[in-house]
Amino acid sequence: MRVYTRSGDKGETSLWGGKRVSKADPQVECYGTLDEASSCLGLARGLIQSQRLKEIIVSIQQDLQVISAEVASTSKGLAKLPKTVGEADIRRLENIIDDLSAGLPKLTGMVLPGGTAGSGGLDLARTIVRRAERLIIDLRQSQELRQEIPQYLNRLSDLLFVMARVEGDEELVQIVKNRVMEHLENGASCGMSLVVARKMIAAAQERAETMNLPVVACVVDAAGNLLVLERQEEAILASIDIARGKAFTSAATKMPTHELAQASQPGQPLYGIESTNQGRLVIFGGGFPLKKGGKLMGAIGISGGSVEQDIEVARAAVAVWNEYAGPAGQ
Repeated sequence: MRVYTRSGDKGETSLWGGKRVSKADPQVECYGTLDEASSCLGLARGLIQSQRLKEIIVSIQQDLQVISAEVASTSKGLAKLPKTVGEADIRRLENIIDDLSAGLPKLTGMVLPGGTAGSGGLDLARTIVRRAERLIIDLRQSQELRQEIPQYLNRLSDLLFVMARVEGDEELVQIVKNRVMEHLENGASCGMSLVVARKMIAAAQERAETMNLPVVACVVDAAGNLLVLERQEEAILASIDIARGKAFTSAATKMPTHELAQASQPGQPLYGIESTNQGRLVIFGGGFPLKKGGKLMGAIGISGGSVEQDIEVARAAVAVWNEYAGPAGQ
């Protein structure tokens, strides 16, 4: 089937119902603008991140096709239309607006359109819908069109405004998440790469397996925040908190936990330190600080065996860190 018909070469087109009119006719301008709005929404649908908003856009495009058919019809054509957009569809848009708006911060001023590709596409679609609404209001002065059509377009422009804000927030959140993950992978945000942390965990688990010793291995950043924690099968549940405590303690004190244990014995300068910091300090051996260039980058904690076994497993992980950090490492 050929796409072109040559029937419009003289500047005329047919309305639904058979009547021929100029392509510059206000009626054609109205449904052409509705088509423009739907096409812009199709572009926005390909740009946005939210699956929920994508589904809403599809339903809107379907409504716009129905409205376009009505606007493009003669009285004869209207009688053949299978459906129209009415009050129930307007209420549906209002319900979506209320639902989406509930999760947005209160507006305190004018909103600058765009900011992200997806929200920009939705804002552009909103302005086209506004134009379609104005054209249809003007057209209603010369011919009959149901009041529900401009009402629907009015609500739709409001909905697209809200959707643009929602999409902008979701895209910015995703951008932040991606950047955080990128920094973590590269070790830029906390000095500890997730890749290296996982390699240390793997080395610790490999050594533990040769000793027939199930352990919990934990790596934290320089601030003591958890990066990776893995529990081998059969490792005791208590080891989860102990391993993390050892890692936190090494990061907090910048020293191996077995050395801290020696310094906290009765008569030693750090006696009683384990009772500070809300009981978070663990002075059993198996925790080691991880440094690079003399600067603390994080710490590792191992729990599951005796103190000597935990230290041995932890040293296998520290060896991986030393390869990464170079001579100035641990």
